[in-house]
Amino acid sequence: MGYAMLSVYMPEHYDVIVIGGGTSGLMAAGTAANNGSKVLLLEKNAELGKKLKITGGGRCNITNATFDNREFLSNFGPAAKFLHSPLSQFDVQATFDFFEERDLPLVVQARKRAFPHTEKAYDVFKVMEKYITHPNVTLLLSHPVLRMNMDTDNTQVLSVTTPNGDFTADKYILCAGGASHPETGSTGDGFGWLRKIGHTVKDPTPSIVPLRCPDKWIHDLSGTSLSFMKITFFVENKGEKKKKAFSKTGKILFTHFGLSSPLILNCAHLVADLFYEGQVTATIDCYPDTDHGALEKNILNIFDQNKNKSFKNIVKEITPRGLHKTLLDFNVVADPDTKVHSISKEERKAIVQLLKALPLKISGLMGMDRAVISDGGVPLTEVDTRTMKSRKINNLYMTGDILHINRPSGGYSFQLCWSTGWVAGHLKD
Repeated sequence: MGYAMLSVYMPEHYDVIVIGGGTSGLMAAGTAANNGSKVLLLEKNAELGKKLKITGGGRCNITNATFDNREFLSNFGPAAKFLHSPLSQFDVQATFDFFEERDLPLVVQARKRAFPHTEKAYDVFKVMEKYITHPNVTLLLSHPVLRMNMDTDNTQVLSVTTPNGDFTADKYILCAGGASHPETGSTGDGFGWLRKIGHTVKDPTPSIVPLRCPDKWIHDLSGTSLSFMKITFFVENKGEKKKKAFSKTGKILFTHFGLSSPLILNCAHLVADLFYEGQVTATIDCYPDTDHGALEKNILNIFDQNKNKSFKNIVKEITPRGLHKTLLDFNVVADPDTKVHSISKEERKAIVQLLKALPLKISGLMGMDRAVISDGGVPLTEVDTRTMKSRKINNLYMTGDILHINRPSGGYSFQLCWSTGWVAGHLKD
C-alpha cells in the first residue's frame, strides 16, 4: 500500500490529523492528501472501515439517487437548511462520478437506493482504501485518541493524545462516528471530547432502529415479510382516551423481537417521541386499499364458495400469506373446526375488524447494537457547514455521524458522510 505505516510514536508535525477511519474519515483524509496536505489518519480499530464493510447487510447503500438537491434535503427535516452548502459542493451526482471514475459503477434499486454494481460493501471499502493510498497519508491503526489537548483559551486544538503518545497538526478533522453498531468501534467517543472542549452535544438515541413488541403473535411470525401493510400508531396517557398519532404504509418484517423493515426503521424516531406522552400501541391493516364493507363482501364470496369446509381449512384464502395461523390464534371463530356455513355474522365482522386492525403493543426501541443510524452529536448551529469547521474551535472540523442530524435510511446517511468528508478535506477557513 502507498500510505505510510508507523509502528512507533514519531514526533512529526502534520498539516492535518484525521480522527477516525470510517466512511467520512476516509473521504476527508484522501481529499486532504490529494489537495497537497500532509495527513495523519488515526484509527482506533486494527482495521479501517469496519462499519463500512458490513453496512447494508454487506451490500452498502452508497447513496440515494435523488439528484435534485432540494428534494434530497427534504428528507432531513430541520437540518436541511444547514446542508445546502456541503451538498452543493459534493452532491449525489458527484458520488456517482467518484465511484464510477474508480471503476465501481453504481446501480439504482427500489426506493432510489444506489449500490455498487457488485453489491459488495467490501468493494466500496477497497475504493476508499485506494483513495488514501497516497504518499501524503500516514496511517496509524490501533491508535485510539484518548483526548484532545487545547490551548489556554480553549479555542484551538494543540495535539491529540493516544496510548502511543501525542500527535500535533495545524488542523484536525473529527470523523469518530456516532454510537450505532458499537461492535465496530462506533461508541460515541468523540462526543465526550467535544463536551470537554466546549461544544454542545445532544445525547445519541437509536433513530433508525427496529421496534420491540412483546406480543406472542408477532414473534410467531418471525421471518415473515408482508409487502403492503398499513401500521397506525396510538398513544394513551393515564386516564385519557387513546389518540391516533400517525400511520405509515409499506413492507413490514416480523422478527423474534418485534418489527423491522425500512418502513419501521424510518419511523422509529417518531415512535420514540410518543413514549414521552404515554403507552404506545399500534394496529396493522392487512388490506389498506380495501374498506371494511368491501373486505366483508370479499370474505362472504369466499365463504359462499366453501360453505361445507371447516374454517381452519379456508382461512388461508382470506388472509395475506403467512397470517392464517395468526387469525386462528385470535379465536375470532371459537372453534376452528366450525363449518363455514355456521359462522355467525358477528364472527364474520370480527374477522374483518381483525384483518383491518391487528392489535399490538410497542414496548420500546431496540438498542444501539441494532441501530442502523443513531442521532445525537453536535448541533449544526455550532458548525460552519460551508467548510465543516467548528464555530467554537478555530482549527477543528467535523463530519458525518458526529453531527446531530436526523435522517432516514436508504443511502442518505452515506451521502452525508461523502459530502461532509469531502468538504472538510479541503480544509477551508
